[in-house]
Amino acid sequence: MKKQIVLVWAVVACLVGCNPKKTSENNSLKDSIAAAPEKEEAATIQVQYKPDSIKGSIKSQAIGKIGDVEIKISYYSPAVRGRIIWGGLVPFDKVWVTGAHSSTSIEFNRDLVIGDKTVPAGKYAFFSIPGKEDWTIILNKNWRQHLTDRYDEKEDVVRIKVKPETEDKNQERLRYVVEVDSSTAGEIVVYWEKLEVSLGFKLK
Repeated sequence: MKKQIVLVWAVVACLVGCNPKKTSENNSLKDSIAAAPEKEEAATIQVQYKPDSIKGSIKSQAIGKIGDVEIKISYYSPAVRGRIIWGGLVPFDKVWVTGAHSSTSIEFNRDLVIGDKTVPAGKYAFFSIPGKEDWTIILNKNWRQHLTDRYDEKEDVVRIKVKPETEDKNQERLRYVVEVDSSTAGEIVVYWEKLEVSLGFKLK
């Protein structure tokens, strides 16, 4: 009888402990469960700290108000992405949309004084001619065009020379800002890379 009991226990022990496949599967399952949180955490960290990877230019808009005048600028915002911008991606001494893809548009609901000219309320293309020493800012009647394909100097409403300023901090994506100087004056400012270009205006 004792021999039979010993034999039964030997068989049970062999079935439980001597199945390498089962043991391997159990260990594999434990390893998988233990590793799962680490994989999920790593993926979360990677997404959280992922840099701006949009290769194209982002459709953007800047809106500012001075008194009862609203100024709205619609543009595509390109990124530096390690490229040489001035004199490289953006050539010197050529008309530029001051953005990407299509002409940047600027719209205001009251007449503005820019330089010594009164610009009637309406919608215009915002072009520029970047130079090494100064820029020419242009407001053109034909605001709906692809890049500068149909640019015609005869349709310019205003052309004014401005001096760019150098910034210490890099602005990765091109950005427009409408800044308020007083209750009757302001600036349209373009920031990109390490340059800042401003166009001043007054209320009519």
